[in-house]
Amino acid sequence: MKREKALAEVHLAVLLFGLAGLFGKWLTLSPPAIVLGRVVLASLTLAVVLGFSRQKLWPRNSKDLALFALMGLVLAVHWVTFFKSIQVSTVAVGLLAYSTFPFFTAFLEPLWLRERFDNRSVLLSLVCLAGVFLIIPRLEMSNAVMKGVLWGLLSGLSFSVLTILNRIMTRTYSSLQTAFQQDFFAGIFLWPLVLCSPPALSAGDVGLLAVLGIVCTAGAHTLFIDGLKGIGARAASLISALEPVYGVILAFAFLREVPAPQTLLGGALILAAVAAVSLRKAGSLR
Repeated sequence: MKREKALAEVHLAVLLFGLAGLFGKWLTLSPPAIVLGRVVLASLTLAVVLGFSRQKLWPRNSKDLALFALMGLVLAVHWVTFFKSIQVSTVAVGLLAYSTFPFFTAFLEPLWLRERFDNRSVLLSLVCLAGVFLIIPRLEMSNAVMKGVLWGLLSGLSFSVLTILNRIMTRTYSSLQTAFQQDFFAGIFLWPLVLCSPPALSAGDVGLLAVLGIVCTAGAHTLFIDGLKGIGARAASLISALEPVYGVILAFAFLREVPAPQTLLGGALILAAVAAVSLRKAGSLR
């Protein structure tokens, strides 16, 4: 029963991560304002969770503090570009373009951590890139899909950098501590930017931001971490690859967004490559 519960928790967490993309359409706020609301509410919620689990909130030294600040900046860039991608195109395009982050990781991780290149992962990453080109109907900057893909690729690149930094920091800090620090510092970086042009928040906006920050961010992260205790890295990696699938299904159900056949074909290539890379990475950790 423990494994079934863990699988359900990870699936629910990934579903909530996929749901987060829809808020880019539901909220009329700018991407920085959306992300600021998300990280403030998420960091407050995670602080409560850490308090109950008796984990320390703050880093042990100034070096770790500086690295967490960098991670917060990268997280802010990742989520701002992610919501920008969705706002200028569709939920499907934004999620699929962002999902190319294993392509960047396959090249960045060996360079950064001084590890050997994995030729199979590099090949699968090129398949992932081919899927991106299939999504784009015309290579013109005036095309909405093209704009969405470019913003999504930037989101994927920044998430790849964040993933490598996470790999370094989770050797010393728990995933919840790391998530709290990232959200906290992302809020610090975004606050002045949003204050330059403060949004007019309605009660509906506040409610949506609460769901995004507390449920789809802090809650989903907590569920995912708890679920990892009952299943292996291989299963978790495969389930995580379903985030765009869940997101596209939810976008159809709630927004009536129907992806073009070309987008579905490119997405299938991307997801197949991502799943294969995830399985290979997970297998190397066992």
